[in-house]
Amino acid sequence: MRQLLSIPPTIVRNRRRRPQLPRYLTYIVTFSCNARCIMCDSWRKPSPNDLTIDEIDSIFSQLPQLDAVRLSGGEPFVRRDLLEIAHLAQDKLRPMFLHVTTNGFLTDRIVRFCEQRRKDIPLQLLISVDGLADKHNTIRGNPQAWNYVIKTLEALAPRRRELKLQLAVNQTIVDAEGAEHYRHLRDYLEPLDIRNHFVMAYDASATYSLETETDVAPTEIGQFTTFGDFSKQQLSDLFDDVERDLERYAFPERLAKRYYLEGIRNRLLGDKGQPNPKCVALSTHMRLLPNGEVPTCQFNTRSVGSLRDQSFEALWFGDEIADQRNWVHQCPGCWAECEVLPNAIYTGDLLAKSLRPSQLFGRQRKNGSPPIPKPTRKGLPILSHKAPRAEPRT
Repeated sequence: MRQLLSIPPTIVRNRRRRPQLPRYLTYIVTFSCNARCIMCDSWRKPSPNDLTIDEIDSIFSQLPQLDAVRLSGGEPFVRRDLLEIAHLAQDKLRPMFLHVTTNGFLTDRIVRFCEQRRKDIPLQLLISVDGLADKHNTIRGNPQAWNYVIKTLEALAPRRRELKLQLAVNQTIVDAEGAEHYRHLRDYLEPLDIRNHFVMAYDASATYSLETETDVAPTEIGQFTTFGDFSKQQLSDLFDDVERDLERYAFPERLAKRYYLEGIRNRLLGDKGQPNPKCVALSTHMRLLPNGEVPTCQFNTRSVGSLRDQSFEALWFGDEIADQRNWVHQCPGCWAECEVLPNAIYTGDLLAKSLRPSQLFGRQRKNGSPPIPKPTRKGLPILSHKAPRAEPRT
């Protein structure tokens, strides 16, 4: 409760552009990955110098208490010590929840992690599925990707309450065919009571670029370039489907997802860059790379120092980070969900936008036209929920 009550002062300081201690950590535990995704070069990046458990312990011991810790990759479960990392995060950082994003390939390891982790805080497990069957296999660069991920979902879905687990699917929309698969995947997952959250793939990310210290941030407000090609009608149909589906979400989640949807719709269809909250990178939101370096943000990997080589205090209050904070303040703003939602929460923009009728009750369709009817399962490929037992080797 004390953490929640301290958010309003944080909002005031962020709106005034005053630096402060982090409250939200995104830690990329490794760039290594057992997928070969077409929209990501993480698997091509070398990751030979990942922080050791002792180094992570030392770094976490210096950080303040956090609201949330997000463990990502690469593929985080290729690290056999991920459970130890999670326990260190819970012991040292005392977050309100832990978030892990995975491709779902390593079923047995993922299930063991969920079973063996301490259950004193909830775990948000987001599993990447980008379409049905061959579509997902193509995007993830592995002919067994679909079988692996369905096996993982089926193993965990019935045990959510027991494991204190919030389970969802993250669908990255890479092209027009992927947009069509949003509807099919939603209906396929319905018997498992799992929702597929959509995000639009952008054309470039500094974090997963093969280049180091690179800046691919937008140069003007509202700029967003998709990874694949779409017609405006294809985008409109997708966004309308997502808007309708949000009515089934719990209220807080619905507000957050609707906020992201509004921004991506406006950027791709409305030629405007709103909402556009102030960025909290290098302030309330801190990123940590596998080797201990602290980059500026998702789209600018210029490092402000390394927590492997210097103390958190020296880094967070040093001259180098001050220069990059000035860069953040001048940035016109991006629309990657992993950056947008911390920005929206910790500047109060999500709360302000949530009080509007369009956020509370949904987007009003023009001319009083009825909602788009829900697609049926007719015409979907017949797929078995059963998956083979084999798992990829790491």
